[in-house]
Amino acid sequence: MATTLTPSDTTDSADLERFGYQPVLHRKLGRYASFAAGFSFVSILTTIFQFFGLGYGFGGAAFFWTWPVVFAGQFLVALNFAELAARYPISGCIYQWSRRLAGETVGWFAGWMMIIAQVVTAAAAAIALQVVLPAIWSGFQIIGEDSALTSPSGAANAVLLGSGLLILTTLVNVVGIDWMSRLNSIGVTIEIVGVLAIIGVFFAGVERGPSVVLDNSAAAPGPYWAAFLVSGLMAAYVMVGFDSAGELSEETRNPRRVAPRTILGALAASALGGGLMMLGALMAAPSLTDGKLASEGLAYVISAKLNSPAGTLLLGCVAIAVTVCTLAIQTAGSRLMFSMARDGKLPFAQQLSTVHPRFGTPVLPAVVIGVLGITLLVVNFGNAAIFSTLASVCIVTLYVAYLLVTVPLLVRRVRGWSDDDQVPDGLFRLGRWGVPLNALAVIWGVAMVVNLAWPRPEVYTPDGGSWWMLWSAPLFLLATVAVGALLQRLTLGAPAREPVPAPATA
Repeated sequence: MATTLTPSDTTDSADLERFGYQPVLHRKLGRYASFAAGFSFVSILTTIFQFFGLGYGFGGAAFFWTWPVVFAGQFLVALNFAELAARYPISGCIYQWSRRLAGETVGWFAGWMMIIAQVVTAAAAAIALQVVLPAIWSGFQIIGEDSALTSPSGAANAVLLGSGLLILTTLVNVVGIDWMSRLNSIGVTIEIVGVLAIIGVFFAGVERGPSVVLDNSAAAPGPYWAAFLVSGLMAAYVMVGFDSAGELSEETRNPRRVAPRTILGALAASALGGGLMMLGALMAAPSLTDGKLASEGLAYVISAKLNSPAGTLLLGCVAIAVTVCTLAIQTAGSRLMFSMARDGKLPFAQQLSTVHPRFGTPVLPAVVIGVLGITLLVVNFGNAAIFSTLASVCIVTLYVAYLLVTVPLLVRRVRGWSDDDQVPDGLFRLGRWGVPLNALAVIWGVAMVVNLAWPRPEVYTPDGGSWWMLWSAPLFLLATVAVGALLQRLTLGAPAREPVPAPATA
């Protein structure tokens, strides 16, 4: 039987206290700010600009169909996450959901995997500036002359630009949720306007009809199904991070109602806008065979259609999208790290769980993620495969973290929910559709992990390289588990925080 919140429990702070936590973060995010957090993490301008060339280079124009396929699979995951966001409105949602469904050990590894994924994702998002800034002004190409991200000089310059961006986003995350929310909301608004403008430009200058999405003539050699699976890396990388609204639950007003809607809304809006942008680019590209769609991506189409200040302005919108995307990823990661540290589940837990009395933010987690992201970029300095390697590694780890939520959730659904786990009346729930939708989400997640981690030379060593580079995704995943196991032995002994009754109100 579903529980109903009593009037004394209706405030967000009292609701949080029912889970055993005192409210220490500043609760200032409304519905749009919550939506903006998820939308900016997905950030179709950032990620499609990064990966369009990779997807087209492998699958040709027909790689477009990976987009609706991945959206359908990820929407299954999002539906399950939306129900959990209504049940457990707590920051650090992947960790909190998993440990409440499957216990401390599974929850710890879900959180650990997600932290690592977010560090790598922040680094991968930051280097997207290399795709945009040199196209706006050649002066941004500080190292060498070749701005292509897959060239040695382009990869080196990407590390420089990306490190500068991570320093900026770290400072913003330190000074408070107010600044982060304002900048993120403004940035997302600019991104949405930019997406609509780019779609308009593309469809106003079409060179061919929509049947172009059936053309696979530019695909990589070999059986097309293999090329199609590789090209799906683009859509798989784009459509993640929609759970960010759940990560910021303790800073969102009325999170039980707002977070589920924004999780689904951010993914759906991103899928619609991204799909139209991809279709428009394929229809408007001056050529499908000159190799520029694969090497330069969407920047090539924009420059061809708007070789003017207007084109530069649209590229500026992309640069803003890259900035707020990196900011949102780092914010979500810092809240996850704070949530685990608050339960004593990370080294230096007291320092990591300390909230600045003035800014209302966990300062140290933001700094740690920024430093680790920069370190990861510096280690890969000059690596021409940094683009595809970082992206593949981070999304494999992230999809595994998602599985550590959806698999225990399916087990819980089959066994039955306890009264304490029920969704309060009137909030989002899947009802009788829960088991089949959850089972499909698990099957989807397993299939994507296998596809993304497969050691393909064309992804991990396009210009040749060592065996460990070829196997970097599964090796990175094993290393993450091994290091996590060592840390888990040290930290899991800390007592889990038990729920305490909400204080009585007069």
